[in-house]
Amino acid sequence: MEITPVDASIISALAALTGAAVGGLTSGIANWRSQRSQVRAQWVLHEETRRQTLYRDFIEDAAKCYIDALQHDKADIPSLVSLYAKMSAMRAISSKPVVHHAEDVTRKILDTYLEPDKSFVELREMAIDGTIDLLRDFSQACRDEFEQMRPIHF
Repeated sequence: MEITPVDASIISALAALTGAAVGGLTSGIANWRSQRSQVRAQWVLHEETRRQTLYRDFIEDAAKCYIDALQHDKADIPSLVSLYAKMSAMRAISSKPVVHHAEDVTRKILDTYLEPDKSFVELREMAIDGTIDLLRDFSQACRDEFEQMRPIHF
């Protein structure tokens, strides 16, 4: 069996082609990973904005319903329906702690309608001692959720 020598130019050409292929593949993978990271960051930002809007609207509705419940024994049904709709939307997209605290807020509002109406003096006392702040735990759960989302974003 006879061994034929390999031309050095063929080895150089194969090395150059292999280098170009590896370089192109590396560049393509880096580009794909970068694109994937950008899409993920955009999705997280969109999701964060969507939740911020939902939570803001829930807080506004809950505050109005709670003040109404403190001053009246007859429930404002349309406002409660809006509150329940937002809570149901949270069940689809929010963390369990956020949903749990939203349910607590809604339950407390319903219970407040069954209590005697509060006078302005009683409302002032509640504001001073902090018991009027029905949304504190819900707001903190929302903040915690957003803080957990941020490491994914950056």
